[in-house]
Amino acid sequence: MAELNNVHSVTEMPEGDNAKSSFHHRMFLEPQEKKRSMKALVVKQAKKTCSCTPAKVKDYVFSFFPVLQWLPKYKLREYLLGDIMSGVIVGVLLVPQSIAYSLLAGQEPVYGLYTSFFAGIIYFIFGTSRHISVGIFGVICLMVGQVVDREIQRAGYDLEPAALSVLTGTAAYVNTTVSPVNQTSQKLLCDKSCYAITVGATMTFIAGVYQVAMGFFQVGFVSVYLSDSLLSGFVTGASFTILTSQAKYLLGLDIPRSSGIGSLIATWVNIFRNIHKTNICDLITSFLCFLVLIPTKELNEHFKSRLKAPIPVELVVIVAATLASHFGKLKETYGSSIAEHIPTGFLPPRPPDWNLIPHVALDAIPIAIIGFAITVSLSEMFAKKHGYSVKANQEMYAIGFCNIIPSFFHCFTTSAALAKTLVKESTGCRTQMSSMVTSLVILLVLLVIAPLFYSLQKCVLAVITIVNLRGALRKFKDLPKMWHLSRVDTVIWLVTMAASALISTEIGLLVGVCFSMLCVIFRTQRPEAPLLGWVAESETYESLSAYKNLQTKPGIVVFRFEAPLYYINKECFKSTLYKQTGVNPVWVKAAKKKAAKRMLRGKGVDSGGNQTSISMDFVSEPLGFHTIVIDCCAVQFLDTAGIRTLKEVCKDYKEIDVQVLLAQCNPSVRSSLIRGEFFKEGEDHLLFHSVHQAVDFALDAQGHSGTSASK
Repeated sequence: MAELNNVHSVTEMPEGDNAKSSFHHRMFLEPQEKKRSMKALVVKQAKKTCSCTPAKVKDYVFSFFPVLQWLPKYKLREYLLGDIMSGVIVGVLLVPQSIAYSLLAGQEPVYGLYTSFFAGIIYFIFGTSRHISVGIFGVICLMVGQVVDREIQRAGYDLEPAALSVLTGTAAYVNTTVSPVNQTSQKLLCDKSCYAITVGATMTFIAGVYQVAMGFFQVGFVSVYLSDSLLSGFVTGASFTILTSQAKYLLGLDIPRSSGIGSLIATWVNIFRNIHKTNICDLITSFLCFLVLIPTKELNEHFKSRLKAPIPVELVVIVAATLASHFGKLKETYGSSIAEHIPTGFLPPRPPDWNLIPHVALDAIPIAIIGFAITVSLSEMFAKKHGYSVKANQEMYAIGFCNIIPSFFHCFTTSAALAKTLVKESTGCRTQMSSMVTSLVILLVLLVIAPLFYSLQKCVLAVITIVNLRGALRKFKDLPKMWHLSRVDTVIWLVTMAASALISTEIGLLVGVCFSMLCVIFRTQRPEAPLLGWVAESETYESLSAYKNLQTKPGIVVFRFEAPLYYINKECFKSTLYKQTGVNPVWVKAAKKKAAKRMLRGKGVDSGGNQTSISMDFVSEPLGFHTIVIDCCAVQFLDTAGIRTLKEVCKDYKEIDVQVLLAQCNPSVRSSLIRGEFFKEGEDHLLFHSVHQAVDFALDAQGHSGTSASK
């Protein structure tokens, strides 16, 4: 900017009538003082971070524990009723879902209740969002379950359904952190279900550590690579995998759970191979549960504005199904698979299995990213809706501790869940106190009610899980609207959904991220690059291909490149510019050289012949324009290849007597041009702050040169 200022202040002014209009082009900008050196900034930040005063310690403690800020200000009369009502309703809905999603995570039902209980309490302490419900989330449970099944196979455990004898005695939990190298001795200490929760808790611990580290190093920017269309496609694709994993329970089939690449197809192949073994009792029970749950859920959604609270149909179905199974003796008579014993109280805390960390550390990365991305996006969405602010980094701490601390209490990974958050909001939730009420409801179930679900059929839990996938599967109805709004986002959604369903959830997420980034690259690789026309009686220039009744200035071509100019699209920039102007300076120069050679040969053969006159006419043939103005308003940055490309374009056009002017460059582009020595001494005036200024300058310069030539 300083260089521009100096050049403009000493540029010679044209004489006569053009002096006034040329003065309009000169703009004096005083540059800001340069920022301090990186060393000074680091030292300043270090002093700020390492300084310790009582006020700073207090602020840090209050920001790390948000409950200390909002709880003393809690308005008992205004908030309590809404928090209690929403907490109880979400708790009632969460009990059956916690039991059902435990199967999805490859765990016994009690562990789902533990997970929901601890998540609510910890988020109450660390969370900044007043409305989101943190607990069990279907997609996270699916990803946990896939890793659990893989590790169970690797450890050599039998893949048949495990009994819950481990829960009846504390001896089963002694020394369970020992890796099952010696399978015979290990089974005496920890059976399949015990080892499953060990794997789940260990991975939960690692995922929580990742999330806290993301908050500490403030790398929440990772979530920006997970666009709304990508997350939606991922959740929908994972929903197909969830549905597939639960289908065997609907039919009462006892088949191993497929994992790895192509698990969805492999599972359906196994189901159809064993379809003749379908348990008719489980099939009829599943059908009846669908008949009750789906219509009631639809009524809940249709009349949600009129209902003070949603009908807890899932709890009603679980109670009715448990009573029917118990008094009808469905397990003894028809061999139905049931939940069996769910213990009361809590198991003693236990650290994660440190020997398992190398095996699950990589799997925990996508789980951690998906968990915090969904939590942060939901918390920001509801905070904006209700007019308060949340801290993204604190939310990462909160969800991280919701995983780290419960991992010592036989829990698996949690995150925010949209469906339960919507219920929580619609039933009067005012603060995080609602999460504590929900945990108290689950505590009541754990201490008193849990054993009563002994006879509950697993097919009922599978139906509850599948019915709750309706929201994700309904996204297919939105595809036409999404296609109309953005075809690129629709393709990203379809690719992510297909990869998550047909390949695997983790690979599907990676494919979605890579594909969406490629889409961004492709869009900058071949961007729009129109010619511009002048809007009459204004200083505005717009695309000639987009608008009618635009005017062009004689001898001037205005060209806009709507993307950063860098190594990927530099050739596209040149080819599009040549195509739009109709003149490739390289070809023109080559043609002139060729014509000159012909002229010389013609002189040698016939002095003053036709060949010479034709060549001279070709060499002096006019191009139709004398100036190209490049509108750089959409060029966010330049790299070295971009600067070199601009130099080549200006040089090539200058050799055929066409000047190139740059307009509307942002400070970053100007700085890059100056550092790249784009301007030769005395040529800095070719950079303008608006297209209108550049066009006026070109017209004035051409008129001045024409006047000088006539003289």
